[in-house]
Amino acid sequence: MVGVDAFDEVEQVIDALYVPPPAGFTAARDAAAARLKAAGDKAAAKRVAALRRPTLAAWASNTLVRAQPEEAEQFLQLGRALREAHRDLDGEQLRNLSHEQHVVIGALAREAVRLAEEAGTPVSEAVEREVEQILHAVLADPGAAEGWASGRLAKAPAAVTEFPVAAPDAVARTAEARPEAGPEAEPVPDPDAERREAERAAAAREEELRTAEEARQRALERVAEADAEVERLERDAARARAARDQAHADLAAAEKRRRAAHRH
Repeated sequence: MVGVDAFDEVEQVIDALYVPPPAGFTAARDAAAARLKAAGDKAAAKRVAALRRPTLAAWASNTLVRAQPEEAEQFLQLGRALREAHRDLDGEQLRNLSHEQHVVIGALAREAVRLAEEAGTPVSEAVEREVEQILHAVLADPGAAEGWASGRLAKAPAAVTEFPVAAPDAVARTAEARPEAGPEAEPVPDPDAERREAERAAAAREEELRTAEEARQRALERVAEADAEVERLERDAARARAARDQAHADLAAAEKRRRAAHRH
């Protein structure tokens, strides 16, 4: 059984991997796994080797959590309050917290971008929007909140568009509080209904376009990362071929000297 000290050491190794920009993650991870394996901790080596390189947005989010722990805890508290207000159908609380939600998400996303630039890895507007999506998920989903708080995100959590469903007793209380229409009450026409429906449809189309553009930007980033990896592998292959050719040349020279020595 691995001792507590050894477990803490592995946790520290994993934490350290998610601190620098993701460009050097793979090499650092493989080196850490090799050290653990050489030290005889095969289970820890296997665990470290399986870690995934974080996306830029995930890394920026991790950097934010590590650099601003108090703000991160306040954000987690905001998420708990929002989820509770949705479950209880607390309209006044929802109105207050919803405004705070949008303000805080924008501020934290900008801070993550600033920290990324400070670390020498500026990020695009598309990455900033992906950070905002991560923060939205953190507020709505306790699982996403737990992953974010760890500072070890490798990718954005699954998109969450809705908060928890209201509790049955909250629905019942809301229904009881709602006044019933009298038997002769007639619906009042809403002259703005058509306009609001058109605005909702336009907002939905805009959201679809934004989501599609974000997906395109993420795909472009993955292509760029793959191209960089291919270039690295090609450079490594070229160096290996040069080393092989030099080894053959050294072998030929040594063989020539050996034959000359036999003749003498």
